[in-house]
Amino acid sequence: MSKLTDVPKRILIGRALRSDKLGETLLPKRIALPVFASDPLSSVAYAPGEVLLVLSVAGVSAYHFSPWIALAVVVLMFTVVASYRQNVHAYPSGGGDYEVATTNLGPKAGLTVASALLVDYVLTVAVSIASGVENLGSAIPFVVEHKTLCAIGIIVLLTLMNLRGVKESGKLFAIPTYIFVAGVFIMIAWGAFRGLVLGDTMKAPTADFTIHAEQGGLAGFALVFLLLRAFSSGCAALTGVEAISNGVPAFRKPKSKNAASTLALMGGLAVTMFCGIIALAMATNVKMAESPAKDLLHNGTPVGAGYTQNPVISQVAEAVFGNGSFLFVVLAAATALVLFLAANTAYNGFPLLGSILAQDRYLPRQLHTRGDRLAFSNGIVLLAGAAAVLVYVYGADSTRLIQLYIVGVFVSFTLSQIGMVRHWNRHLLTEKDAAKRRRMHRSRAINAFGATLTGLVLVVVLLTKFTHGAWVALLGMVIFFVTMSAIRRHYDRVADEIAAEDTPDDDVVRPSRVHSLVLVSKVHKPTLRALNYAKLMRSDTLEAVSVDVDPAETKALRAEWERRGIEVPLKVLASPYREITRPIIDHVKSLRRESPRDAVSVYIPEYVVGHWYEHLLHNQSALRLKGRLLFTPGVMVTSVPWQLDSSEAAKKRARKRAEWNAPGAVRRGPVTPP
Repeated sequence: MSKLTDVPKRILIGRALRSDKLGETLLPKRIALPVFASDPLSSVAYAPGEVLLVLSVAGVSAYHFSPWIALAVVVLMFTVVASYRQNVHAYPSGGGDYEVATTNLGPKAGLTVASALLVDYVLTVAVSIASGVENLGSAIPFVVEHKTLCAIGIIVLLTLMNLRGVKESGKLFAIPTYIFVAGVFIMIAWGAFRGLVLGDTMKAPTADFTIHAEQGGLAGFALVFLLLRAFSSGCAALTGVEAISNGVPAFRKPKSKNAASTLALMGGLAVTMFCGIIALAMATNVKMAESPAKDLLHNGTPVGAGYTQNPVISQVAEAVFGNGSFLFVVLAAATALVLFLAANTAYNGFPLLGSILAQDRYLPRQLHTRGDRLAFSNGIVLLAGAAAVLVYVYGADSTRLIQLYIVGVFVSFTLSQIGMVRHWNRHLLTEKDAAKRRRMHRSRAINAFGATLTGLVLVVVLLTKFTHGAWVALLGMVIFFVTMSAIRRHYDRVADEIAAEDTPDDDVVRPSRVHSLVLVSKVHKPTLRALNYAKLMRSDTLEAVSVDVDPAETKALRAEWERRGIEVPLKVLASPYREITRPIIDHVKSLRRESPRDAVSVYIPEYVVGHWYEHLLHNQSALRLKGRLLFTPGVMVTSVPWQLDSSEAAKKRARKRAEWNAPGAVRRGPVTPP
């Protein structure tokens, strides 16, 4: 079985790496950008569309507000990037927002941030994959017809790629990410040239459509609320910004400097692409509707349920490059691919944060360890499972999923920046150097402005998105918070119970005596081995114990015991209900009650089989008994195995497997002579 599972594992994720190879997995900036910034870079593929979708509620006339909304998103993006550049310099250990909030605001604030980030990472995978499937579906009908199945399949594929290791997966992701960025910039430049220099009229496929306004003639508070909701949807462009501050340890040295440079580059690219697509969407008269089947009209008639509403970036690319042109196909393919790969931001952020939380005893310790390829494999698998469930529940619908989005990331933004203000205040109390104090004052001002702005956006997001699905994200945060708090209490309780006292107590004092019991069913080789082994332990008292389930078998056992002249006394326990486990447990407990300071050592003879199906032919009473005795204080259980011939054959097979090498596992080349 081990061989059968090992070969596919090596094929899928590669050979295991030694721990001392961890330094070789660190990322240069050119690879770190697509690894950690693929989410905010790719969000320009759907964030402009979300803005137009919300504005369409008031009709096409509301579209003229989109440049102002884009400007507000740009200001917010630059503020968040500038704020996080302070974070990566002050906290380069990789804890990111969680470490900042915990250190400066307390454990509960840190746990709130961690809960928000974990939810946001799961949503990042779900939204990115769903959006990518929709973009790919505009060219391949099969994909959009089987959205959920395709989305889950892509999640599985991404999981396998990430299990191969962050550096190796980063190389795979770099090319499509850079092709996408280059394609968007070419589209913006060519569209601007055609419109401003050549004077061409570029028309999107939906340019001649009209929109039926669900709430026409909005004014006053209703209009303000609609604009705020559109702004909160556009803020999807900021998701994933915090991943770089969480992933500083994955950068090559100097880590903080490289992370800060990557942040600045990511912010500049994302802002330029977002604004360019919004501008081209306005120039080409793109039309979007939240319910296109009934609200999108062609010649005054609803387009109907058969109409597929393509994303804004696809419509703009068709208007600029022409439908079916080479650049249009390349950008469409790169957009779909980079949206799939945008989930990689979460695949790097979630496992790393999970490892830190596990180290702090808020998550199971299994999440703290690295797998064969030096990636946090358990965290990767957990993220994939949660995202797949979410995609299945919401039918891989990005419009429904995105309503759950953003809340978590702005909770972490706000608390992190407040924590940074506290951080600078604390250092300013002790710092005397004038130059350093000036830098700290500047950094504090940046973080204070960031905290204020992101806090306002958080309020806006909660007000505008709560009833549209944001409550699900908040519920997820509460569940994570409560679960992690319970896990921490469990670990703390266990640590307190097993902590060694300065003065010995009853639990660590040497027992007065040891009562040894050897369980006997028949007189055979396993029983005799267990008896001989128990004699070697030189216990104070030694007795053999059998349970009277079948009177005839018990009589035969007594007779054989006497015939062989075995010196160890045999005690037979009555069992009127033909049970084996309970009489032994009761006997052990009675010994403990009579002499609480004494220890009871139970020896269980077992025979070891070599095939899994042979276990079905034995009643596993030894396993059940060990499970019960495990909860009895003062009792030690020892298994005395007797290997059957089939287990010896299994041992030989295992030895052959150990000597077997998978193809490619043996290094070839010249051998250095000793």
